[in-house]
Amino acid sequence: MANTYSQIHIQMVFAVKYRQALILPSFKDRLHDYITAIVQNHDHKMLAINSVEDHIHFLMGFRPHESISNLIRQVKGDSSEWINKEKLTPKTFRWQEGYGAFSYAKSDIPNVIRYITNQEAHHRQQTFLEEYIGLLDTFRIEYDPAYIFKPPA
Repeated sequence: MANTYSQIHIQMVFAVKYRQALILPSFKDRLHDYITAIVQNHDHKMLAINSVEDHIHFLMGFRPHESISNLIRQVKGDSSEWINKEKLTPKTFRWQEGYGAFSYAKSDIPNVIRYITNQEAHHRQQTFLEEYIGLLDTFRIEYDPAYIFKPPA
């Protein structure tokens, strides 16, 4: 075959370390722009991004030239470094270890975009922990409860 063809859509979900409410409205949009630039600089396509105080979701068209883990390492490392350098939070900002990566068919994309866009309303009815376990269950991903994102202390 002369070329590589793919259609891979992945929703990424990850939390602030210790689930601290550190994604502040004052820089939330700038954070989304910064992460979008990282994703696009790695030659992937950002389709939707949104966050609430303690976690973030984004949906991307993913190209298979790199691993998901490499991209997320870059996104988390570069964005936390930027937040700290700009002094955007009252304390040191870190992302929690781990992430969720969920793949979707092209026909699911409008619903996933709507879901990500409406995170604020969604989380008035469901906690992040309930949401995350729901995603794992929906996708039939086996998990050890000891390694699930912990509720904030």
